[in-house]
Amino acid sequence: MTTAKERVLILCTGNSARSQMAEGLFRTALGGKFEVFSAGTRPSLVRPEAIAVMNEIGIDICGHRSKSVDEFRDQEFRYVITVCDNAKESCPVFPGRTERIHWSLEDPAAVVGTEEQRQAAFRRIRDQIAERIRSFSEGGA
Repeated sequence: MTTAKERVLILCTGNSARSQMAEGLFRTALGGKFEVFSAGTRPSLVRPEAIAVMNEIGIDICGHRSKSVDEFRDQEFRYVITVCDNAKESCPVFPGRTERIHWSLEDPAAVVGTEEQRQAAFRRIRDQIAERIRSFSEGGA
């Protein structure tokens, strides 16, 4: 007998960087336990920098697309994790016993500077997300 996986939605504003990296990291680390999705309150495009820094650690998100939270509005999720303050404020209510978790993370796409400085920002946020997921898997939010 198989047990249905609990569902997780990772929500950001643009669904372009933080939530996309979180989806890839979460699926890689805990995909055996959870069905993982990501969406945005104002979806845009997946950032090439996010794709690049995920490729550096062997996770391919180039097939991901930016999705609207409206695609998931009537679905049940065990967890909805917001990864930016704006998404936290505009997160809709989901049916069922959804636990909302907020991880306030800097937007790496907002960093200005050289190419290397921008890539470093994406790497730093990727690594912060990975640490949050480790903590989540150990029972902490």
